[in-house]
Amino acid sequence: MEYGHGNRKWFAVGVLTSTASRFLSLVPPVVLGAAIDSFFADNPQPFSLPYVPQSWLPATQTGQFWFAVIVMGVALIGTAICNFGRQSSLNLFSHRVKHEVRTATYQQMQRLDMTFFNEMKTGELMSILSNDTNRLELFLDNMMSAAIQLGVLIVGISAVLFYINPQLALVTLAVVPLAAGFTYWFMKTIEEKYQQVRQSVGDLNTRLENNLAGVQVIKANATEDYEDERVREESYKYFRLDWEGLRLNFIYRPGLQALTGIAFVATFVVGGLWVITGEAPGPLTGTLSIGNLTTFLLLTQRLTAPLAQMSEVIDRYEDAKASTTRILGLMNIPVEIKDKPDAVELDDIEGEVEYDDVSFAYEEGGEEVLEDVDFLAEPGETVGLVGPTGAGKSTLVKLLLRLHDVSEGAVKIDGHDIRDITLDSLRGSMGYVGQDNFLFDGTVAENISYGNFDASREEIVAAAKRAEAHEFIEKMPEGYETRVGERGVKLSGGQRQRVAIARTILADPEIMIFDEATSAVDTETEMLIQRSIDELAADRTTFIIAHRLSTVRDADKILVVEDGQIAERGTHSELLDEDGLYANLWRVQAGEIEDLPQEFVEQASERVAQQAIDASEDD
Repeated sequence: MEYGHGNRKWFAVGVLTSTASRFLSLVPPVVLGAAIDSFFADNPQPFSLPYVPQSWLPATQTGQFWFAVIVMGVALIGTAICNFGRQSSLNLFSHRVKHEVRTATYQQMQRLDMTFFNEMKTGELMSILSNDTNRLELFLDNMMSAAIQLGVLIVGISAVLFYINPQLALVTLAVVPLAAGFTYWFMKTIEEKYQQVRQSVGDLNTRLENNLAGVQVIKANATEDYEDERVREESYKYFRLDWEGLRLNFIYRPGLQALTGIAFVATFVVGGLWVITGEAPGPLTGTLSIGNLTTFLLLTQRLTAPLAQMSEVIDRYEDAKASTTRILGLMNIPVEIKDKPDAVELDDIEGEVEYDDVSFAYEEGGEEVLEDVDFLAEPGETVGLVGPTGAGKSTLVKLLLRLHDVSEGAVKIDGHDIRDITLDSLRGSMGYVGQDNFLFDGTVAENISYGNFDASREEIVAAAKRAEAHEFIEKMPEGYETRVGERGVKLSGGQRQRVAIARTILADPEIMIFDEATSAVDTETEMLIQRSIDELAADRTTFIIAHRLSTVRDADKILVVEDGQIAERGTHSELLDEDGLYANLWRVQAGEIEDLPQEFVEQASERVAQQAIDASEDD
């Protein structure tokens, strides 16, 4: 209903050829039965075919014989041609639908709010984008065609059998209602099992993804055996759930085979006695020729294999249904952070940033992370954000990037509420450098120009020089064409930081955000990165989140955040004179532990204990 609209012609071709191939496959048994009765029986009967006017048939026996041969040959060749058309068209349709679904799911996922990514496991998302879309394609590719052909077979065979002998047809087809009831039971029972299996696949993928990403930590702590056991547990959970589904299949598939076998045997017994004795058995009446019995047995045999295949069709359908439920579940998640219909572009930015009585909670009605935050950053000012871990510093800049929307108040740029600005122009006006910047598996040049794909080599090099990155890049084996590996694993932490800064310099944003940009590097690298930051901050509005207070010492304005509020504000010297939280944090970094007031030490101890509790609850 939603995807594959542009490929409906291939779906139509697939349905038509599936139908035609099955109808044509019924022709040889029918013609053969008629030929036996007309050409080879002791008491020959007039040559006739179901639903074919007698005037279309040759008058002579020789002509009728060659007519039968030609019809069977054409039917066999036509079946092969239709099967080719069925496979190629439905394969093309299913693969294109898979492509559209996967692309649309990824597009939707990228536009979901950060709250979603904070709660969703990466392995689960990978399972939806890869495994679930593949299972959908497998059903559309093979099983849908099998289902169409099965329906055609049942209708076509029923029509022929009832035309030849309605009484024996009732004997042959008596198993169809039983098979339908058996199938209904199986579908109801297996549905929940497949949902559990798909969820288990996501959990297993998450465990594997986490372990592969953290392999260095695993090796450093010699915890291979521990992780082996955790993977074994997830894998066994998947095995157990999958096996429960397979056990149901082991009942259903042989059950269907038994029912179709009963149909064949019943037809052979009743029809055989009818032909041998020349009298209709039991309540049946009339006559049955050897040719008609041959047609019945051949068509019943044709029905046996597809009916048995129905188990696989239903099995794959329920599997695809569980996968599709997960795909559509992701597609139907509402996007909260999006452009208003009348959102405006942010042009000619001066860089004034205002937080106007901002409060924020991650969940509606939940505990506030920020409360009544109010400050103004003038164009070109550098604002330092400091305070204990968990105080709300990073949340402040996330609101500026509009990764979340404020609960109360407003964040403004040049007097515009950022909720009234298009997301592209808002985020395009900012540059963000975090503590652990992500690099894509590509060359150094590709990572610097990411987001500015038309940048020339001269512009890339100039940005790298300003970021103090050009020298180490030139010393790499292939210079700017050196591949950095997945997540930039071939570069050191400081090198990744400088490449990220070069990327930001190339973008030339009006507002800069540095979130702990120097916290994970050595002193010399910090000095180089700090030089880059100082140069960038010279002519644009800049926010610097720092635990190392030396990073913000020269900021025009320092905001001390504590428990979601601005506890202190001022310059470095002004805050030292206040002798409050900032002054105590400065003493800690200066090594003057003995000069710290006892109250500050106790508060720090309580904060660390609370962080441990919060981390445990998150796990």
